[in-house]
Amino acid sequence: MNDRLKALADAGVSIWLDDLSRERLTSGSLQALIEDKHVVGVTTNPTIFAKAISDADAYAETVSRLAAQGVSVDEAIRAITTSDVRDAADVFKPAYDDSEGQDGRVSIEVEPTLAHDTAKTVEQAKQLWDIVGRDNVFIKIPATKAGLPAITQTLAAGISVNVTLIFSLERYKAVADAFLSGLEQAVENGHDVTKMASVASFFVSRVDSEIDKRLDAIGTAEAKALKGKAAIANARLAFEAYEEIFDTDRWRELETAGAKPQRPLWASTGTKDPSYSPTLYVDNLVTKGVVNTMPEATIKAVEEHSEITGDTVRGDYAGDRKVIDDLEKLGISYDEVVQLLEDEGVAKFDASWSELQDTVAAALKAATK
Repeated sequence: MNDRLKALADAGVSIWLDDLSRERLTSGSLQALIEDKHVVGVTTNPTIFAKAISDADAYAETVSRLAAQGVSVDEAIRAITTSDVRDAADVFKPAYDDSEGQDGRVSIEVEPTLAHDTAKTVEQAKQLWDIVGRDNVFIKIPATKAGLPAITQTLAAGISVNVTLIFSLERYKAVADAFLSGLEQAVENGHDVTKMASVASFFVSRVDSEIDKRLDAIGTAEAKALKGKAAIANARLAFEAYEEIFDTDRWRELETAGAKPQRPLWASTGTKDPSYSPTLYVDNLVTKGVVNTMPEATIKAVEEHSEITGDTVRGDYAGDRKVIDDLEKLGISYDEVVQLLEDEGVAKFDASWSELQDTVAAALKAATK
């Protein structure tokens, strides 16, 4: 059998699952993905938890106990999500140990309502870290302008961070700078940076979804020829920036202290356009030292269809820049698109958080009847 997932992992891509639920933990399906599909980490977000907790049966016992304790809706969400993340972190502990802390990571996000509040983001990041109580957890912080100093302050406290909702090259560079500052401060504060790690989650498919829509509206042959190219070009250029940032004396000083680089993580890698290959954002973003977090459907598609042919990121950064330049020539503003996507990303997670609150409120109410 052609083990395409193994080939992807052997090419240097860490395969993470973009999903978590109590059912995955209790049924053994998460363990099976580790054993059979080379999965070495998990990412979560408010949308994932909203969907998971809508499965009333899986959480009935927990909800009944929390209802009896008279907790608030937000306290119940905190208890449920941190419990799932803690249990998943325990499942991934062997992967964490085997990779010297690079993989085996499980992410939990600060409330999206705090995306523009630095101080409250840092406060909640510390709370989540303490409640979960596992070294192999990532606290997810969005790469908003208010999120940047929160990333630095959280890392400075010795807490590992997954930076989420990165769409632009400029913001990616600012995230990397926030990471370096945070690690420098962590060293000054006496934290063991050899135990710390971070990823920078660069969102992929949403870039094409927005830009393709604009290309369709233009409708020319030139515009149509650029469809499905912007997201991959953008991600590759982010990797070029990563290579430059982590080849500096500033980084090498931290590396000497035992720090690990902040790996790029490809997020939003399930294709939205059914006319595209379901593995488009996997096959074209293969390089050593990155993470690709995927919904299970994409993992299955990779297993069935991918042809891993080596590095597909490095080698033509000039061509990638030309894609972005050609879009600008057609009147599609890169800066406008990436800011819109960041704003929409925060708003979508906000809406999912509200949905999560409504689901848990209804469950608590039903449990007290």
